[in-house]
Amino acid sequence: MTLTENEIEQATLEWLSGLGWGVAHGPELAPEGKAPERASYGDVLLLSRLRAAVTAINPQLPPDALDDVVRKIVAVEIPSLIEENRRLHRLMVDGVPVQYRQNDGTIKNDIAWLIDWTDQKNNWLAVNQFTIIEDRNNRRPDIVLFVNGLPLSVIELKKAGDESATIDDAFRQLQAYKKLIGSLFRTNAALVISDGLSARIGSLTADPERFMPWRTVDGEKIAPKGAPELHTLIYGVFARDRFLELIRYFTVFQSNGKNLFKILAGYHQYHAVRRAVSCTLDATAKGGDRKVGVIWHTQGSGKSLLMAFYAGYVIAQTKMENPTIVVLTDRNDLDDQLFGTFSRSKDILRQAPAQADDRESLRKLLAVPSGGVIFTTIQKFLPADGEDSFPLLTDRSNVIVMADEAHRSQYGFKAKLDRKTGDIAYGFAKHLRDAVPNASFIGFTGTPIEKADVNNPAVFGD
Repeated sequence: MTLTENEIEQATLEWLSGLGWGVAHGPELAPEGKAPERASYGDVLLLSRLRAAVTAINPQLPPDALDDVVRKIVAVEIPSLIEENRRLHRLMVDGVPVQYRQNDGTIKNDIAWLIDWTDQKNNWLAVNQFTIIEDRNNRRPDIVLFVNGLPLSVIELKKAGDESATIDDAFRQLQAYKKLIGSLFRTNAALVISDGLSARIGSLTADPERFMPWRTVDGEKIAPKGAPELHTLIYGVFARDRFLELIRYFTVFQSNGKNLFKILAGYHQYHAVRRAVSCTLDATAKGGDRKVGVIWHTQGSGKSLLMAFYAGYVIAQTKMENPTIVVLTDRNDLDDQLFGTFSRSKDILRQAPAQADDRESLRKLLAVPSGGVIFTTIQKFLPADGEDSFPLLTDRSNVIVMADEAHRSQYGFKAKLDRKTGDIAYGFAKHLRDAVPNASFIGFTGTPIEKADVNNPAVFGD
């Protein structure tokens, strides 16, 4: 039996309700509805919910400061939709700077949070048939998802099996909405298109090829082929804790010099990073073995971004006490390539990465008591002429070494005799560990190897 568009819509709302979202019918919230929450059809923010949430999350703020916060969200500051989206994303993730006068007359600088990342005081609402009129354009998206009155996602649905209304039509509809009712997308975090069978998720700037399926709910089981993809996507993305994590840690803006792009992690990147960070906390804990593990990726899977998402999420862990991340490659071109990706991702790293030019530069970068994202090639850990071993650079235990192409150059712990010269030499791996003896290691490879003398799991963990 083929489902109608309305039946797909109702099923989606039921799934969201099961995940803890409130559900409302758009006409009821309209200016003349039964429970109006909008002064006009041009209002895309549910201001009463926004004000109530900001008040609950920031009880220390006086009314004037709360008014300032709401004004900064309501007012359009940048004409470009994607630039405005980036501004508001930063305010959601980093908080809104506010200033107010205290009772004793002193001026207080503070941060107002729009979202409670512990999810104790957030307001979740899914609204269907939410009519918007902007510049005489009258449009009605199928489902809009609000968190604290902010429209963070739009779901556009088409009838399953209808050749005249495909998932591609849903994509084109969203592109039209962006042009005609652009204000709806100022705070957008994710776009979803589906025909009830196929389902895809993408960012505000994603082209059709970047709208991707979400194939797992829990990161353990991949949904079987042929299963309705929309159910898996809704439960995999819009479970409240996961959706908050995707916004906070797995969204990045990057520029190619001409255009700004918004990138949302894929399901494989999201779950790989969460698993890797959990293993990192275990490996770096007291008594941990300092072996985080190996991430085995395929070509074209977005490994560089995965590495950036991992670094950003590790840095955000309070248990890590402001770790230092060392990104290790074995070729200068790879070092430059990864450094470029991380430099364009500095929003999620909360800092600009640094690139070591030589051994002395590397020593100075690692001498900082904590923090930092440092890029270097493994060749910089070669002892100087006349030295048998590499000197200690830091003995801190909150150093994470991310080894790219981990099937190469990460071995050679044992001494080898040069039969011609009689010299004894070690591989880079020993010199690296002499330099950072208490660091923890994670490997990234598309070609995992398990041999007696070259073994990824033996060096990095499972």
